[in-house]
Amino acid sequence: MADSTQSSVVIKASPAQVLDVIADFDAYPEWTGQIKSAEVLSEDADGWPEQVQLTLDAGVIKDTYTLDYTWDVVEDGTGVVSWTLVKSTILKSLDGVYRLVQDGAGTRVTYELTVDVSIPVIGMLRRKAEKTIIDTALKGLKKRVEG
Repeated sequence: MADSTQSSVVIKASPAQVLDVIADFDAYPEWTGQIKSAEVLSEDADGWPEQVQLTLDAGVIKDTYTLDYTWDVVEDGTGVVSWTLVKSTILKSLDGVYRLVQDGAGTRVTYELTVDVSIPVIGMLRRKAEKTIIDTALKGLKKRVEG
């Protein structure tokens, strides 16, 4: 099993405001850095994106893939948004989690990611790609929400 990489950031906004940005896949190419396109393929009964197709360009990892999302959040926006890989060309797994908790006047967002590719990649390069994806996403999310 692949190791996961994680990092956290505190965003000066409510969990609901952060969650709204996370759920707005159409805007991902504007702030995530590595996501070049995103298309919601289906929604769950509550209207949350359920399956999303994304195109990633993260240096060593480039692919178009589909993720299944689960939205375990409450009305105030706190909770967990998680995803698992449905299909991909080069990825064996791409499992992630955003954890949103109230932190004073803001929201602590913890992002955890596990990536495994079907092509040989040195573990150090895979972990560096994971770290780059996480750091860029958290910085972009913070800037997008606070901006």
